Amino acid sequence: MSNLILEGETKSSPGPGNPGVTGQDATPRKGSPYSPKLVTLSAPMSAGAESVRALRTHVMGQHIQAGRRALAICAPSVGVGCTFVAANLAVAVAQVGIKTLLIDGDLRMPAVEQFIAPSGTPSGGLSACLAEPGSRVGDFIDDELLPNLSVLYAGAAAPNAQELLARDWFEDVLNHCMRDYDFTIIDTPPANICADARRIGNVAGYSLVVARRNKSLVADVRSLVEQMVDDHVRVIGTLMNAD
Repeated sequence: MSNLILEGETKSSPGPGNPGVTGQDATPRKGSPYSPKLVTLSAPMSAGAESVRALRTHVMGQHIQAGRRALAICAPSVGVGCTFVAANLAVAVAQVGIKTLLIDGDLRMPAVEQFIAPSGTPSGGLSACLAEPGSRVGDFIDDELLPNLSVLYAGAAAPNAQELLARDWFEDVLNHCMRDYDFTIIDTPPANICADARRIGNVAGYSLVVARRNKSLVADVRSLVEQMVDDHVRVIGTLMNAD
């Protein structure tokens, strides 16, 4: 199990007046599309950024160089840093010249836009794309927000998220992304809330499970890994976020 220094958390359980992302530090700075939580940009010499680069080395050596083109970032519960890992890893991979796509696969509590703000007119995101089978996938992608990094945002929260992801069209969309980009990273919702992460992992084929020290239970992590394996997902590792 690898360790990653996590400087705070941004996604929390939904509640009255809480859309799922809290804290001013979780939002992009005024005048900048990037959040301070994107440590690979805001603090490239920090221990957190160095930990992300170590993860990048592992993913490149054991995953990308083997020709694997997609990776679902999954977590057993809320508050462990799944979006933090997905967004920072996507930036780190793009920084070494790999054409990367970051997908916000959390159609219930989208959070990627809290790390990287969309560039212009909303495209409707993944939820709109999945609701229009046969549509042009590229029309929903925000291209080149950073050199070599594009983002497919979740779009509006979808009340029928599981149904959208269960369609064959979702597989077609992800296959399109894997053809057009060297590497696709998908952020997923917590596994204790819904089964979306298991479906996304099954289509992507590979998953990285994120836990958090003093928060995640070993039994929950083990259970998620076993569920992924049962769903024919290859879990490439487990990452421990450390306060």
